[in-house]
Amino acid sequence: MPAIHRNPAAQNRTQTQARPCSAPRRQLLLCALPALAAALLPLAAQAQPGNWPSRAVRMVVPYTPGGGTDAVARQISERVGTLNQWTVVVDNKPGAGGNIGLDAVAKSAPDGYTFGMGQTANLAINPALLPSMPFNPRTDLIPVALVAAQPTVLVVPQDSPWKSVQDLVKAAKADPGGIRQGLASTGTVGHLAGEMLAFKAGIQVLNVPYKGAAPAVTDLLGKQTHYMFGTPQAVYPLLKGGKLRALAVTSARRLPILPEVPTVAESGYAGFEAVDWKLIVAPKGTPAAVVQKMNTAVNAALQQPAVQQQLQAEGSTALGGSMQDAARYLLKEQTDWAALIRDARIRLE
Repeated sequence: MPAIHRNPAAQNRTQTQARPCSAPRRQLLLCALPALAAALLPLAAQAQPGNWPSRAVRMVVPYTPGGGTDAVARQISERVGTLNQWTVVVDNKPGAGGNIGLDAVAKSAPDGYTFGMGQTANLAINPALLPSMPFNPRTDLIPVALVAAQPTVLVVPQDSPWKSVQDLVKAAKADPGGIRQGLASTGTVGHLAGEMLAFKAGIQVLNVPYKGAAPAVTDLLGKQTHYMFGTPQAVYPLLKGGKLRALAVTSARRLPILPEVPTVAESGYAGFEAVDWKLIVAPKGTPAAVVQKMNTAVNAALQQPAVQQQLQAEGSTALGGSMQDAARYLLKEQTDWAALIRDARIRLE
C-alpha cells in the first residue's frame, strides 16, 4: 500500500477548522454562522437569475396529452430547450377547464422553475363565467410570453342548405330556439364564439354540449345538430374530405389553410373575433430577470421556420412579443370576454 504523505501545515489548518466552539453561550450563534453561510451558498447561487436554470424547468399543461394546447406546449418546450441547452419538462395537469393545472402553477414556488401554458378559457373566459375560481389570473400569475392564436371554424354538414353566415342567421330568426348548435364543451372559445354570434345577430339557438369535439362532430354529421364552431384540428380533415362545409372563421383575418373561407367579420359582423390563444405564465414573484430570459427564449423559438410551419399547418398564427405585450393582450382579452358574458347574460347550464 503506498504511503500517505500529509502536509503538516494543512493538517494543522484542518484541526483548527474542526475544533469545537468553546465560546460562551451568547456567542454560540456567532460560531454557527460561518457553517450556516457555507451551507446556504449553493442555494443562494442557484436562486440568482444569472445562473438560471441550474436544473430542469417544468412547463405545466392544464389539459390532457395529445390535445392542441399540449401539442403547442411540447413543440415550444422542445425548441426552447434545444436552442438554449435547457431541460424543459412538460407536466400535464388536466381538469376543470384548465383551472387545476394553472392553479398548481399559481401556488408553486416563484423560483423560476415552474411555468404554465395558459390560454383563453382559463385566463380570460373562466374568471368571468364561473362563480368562483381557485386562483386569480390577474394577481396570482405573471404573463411571460404570447405563443400562438387559433380561431374556430363555423361548419355545417356538406349537404346543409346554408352557404353563408347570413343563411344561418336567417334560418335562426325564422325558427327561434329551433336551430341546434353543437358545443365541443362549455366555456370554450367555440362555445363563446357561438354566443357572440347569437348576441350580435339577435338570434336564439339551442346549445347542445358534448364531452369533446369528436362526439360533437359525430352528431353534426348525423344531423342531430345544425352547426358548430370547431377547432381547425377537429374539422379540417372533414372539410378536405367533403363531409363538412365551412361558412366562416372567427379570426380577424382569413386562415392560410382555408383561404376561400371568409371571416365572420367579413360576413356582416364587423369587429367579430374569437381566438384560442396560448400564453405562458409564471407564479407571481418569479424574478423579473428569469421571466425576461424565458420571454426571449420563447420569441427565439417562434422565429424558427419549422415552428412557424407547424403552427400554420394546424391553423395557428405565431404571436410572440415582449412581456408588456403579453400583459396588454391578456388584459384586453379579459375585459372583452367579461363584457360579452355580462352583456349577453351567458350562463353555464
